[in-house]
Amino acid sequence: MVATPSPRKQHATSQSNTRVVIADDHEIVREGIRRILTRLRPNWEICGEAASGADTINLVKTMNPDVVVLDITMPGMSGLEAARQIARLGLGSRILIFTVHDSDWLKSEIRDAGAHGYVQKSQVARDLVIAIERLLEGGTFFSEQKGPDPSQEPDAPADTNQS
Repeated sequence: MVATPSPRKQHATSQSNTRVVIADDHEIVREGIRRILTRLRPNWEICGEAASGADTINLVKTMNPDVVVLDITMPGMSGLEAARQIARLGLGSRILIFTVHDSDWLKSEIRDAGAHGYVQKSQVARDLVIAIERLLEGGTFFSEQKGPDPSQEPDAPADTNQS
């Protein structure tokens, strides 16, 4: 786990106080998600990261984030099982599954686990911020729901990295 507890903020009507936990067993994937979120929504706080389902549950209990971005395939405990346990905590954290897979069966499993949507890893640059914002508004996001590219929004910082 990469986090230190901080006081839980009340849910704000603005998304400026949004707290996000990122859970994936691959450090490079967590880094990629963190970079996308901090570049496109610098007012959001990445309040913790985890590399396993069990660590994610412990981190959610400690940090009580607004959103958990949760890889579906992690060692020891699947993201779906972690989502079930997080949903049972009753903390109000919105759960977004992150996966390479896509099927009607999977959508059903995600809903049954108590998650509020999913984003395919192949569509993360386009869909991640949109999905999190829909969850924060109380909605759901399943990858067939397309939205505008958040990096093209007028308030998104320009990408000045020329590499």
